Amino acid sequence: MNDDLAAVLFDVVERQERHILADEYLAIAALDGERRLILSDYDYLRDRAAAVAFEQRVAAHGRRVAAVRWVLAVPQVWVINERDVAARSPSPHPLRADEEECVTWMGFDQEDGIDYGLVPYARRPSGQPVFDEPKVFNVPLIPGDLMPGHTLLRAFLDDESSADY
Repeated sequence: MNDDLAAVLFDVVERQERHILADEYLAIAALDGERRLILSDYDYLRDRAAAVAFEQRVAAHGRRVAAVRWVLAVPQVWVINERDVAARSPSPHPLRADEEECVTWMGFDQEDGIDYGLVPYARRPSGQPVFDEPKVFNVPLIPGDLMPGHTLLRAFLDDESSADY
């Protein structure tokens, strides 16, 4: 991951941490182009249709600011299985033994490509979250349709392949 994308990632992660500390769970996207644009959406975690609609809006704004890089981050609860990862929206209910809270993120840079990762966090007995550093996946991944950022990535890649160079 290059320094420019890392700067956008840390900006988004800091914003996510502040919202989670306030018990607010939303999707946050940062677009970096002619100017930096930050978008957020509380409905993203409600259902798949809301997530897709937000990512499509982010892509449209990305075209307007001629974005060359972006990061989308979403708080989730992960269950890591032997073959894959299942995710669900955070809730006020206690975690099950095999669940982990994290911020899932996807980043894209026109020169550097795609990065995926997470920011794991645990809670103190008081319920206060304690965040780890962002982690980048260093293993080959095949993001599914449900991965946060999948729709946004498809929109950007489709725009790039249809651009006149």
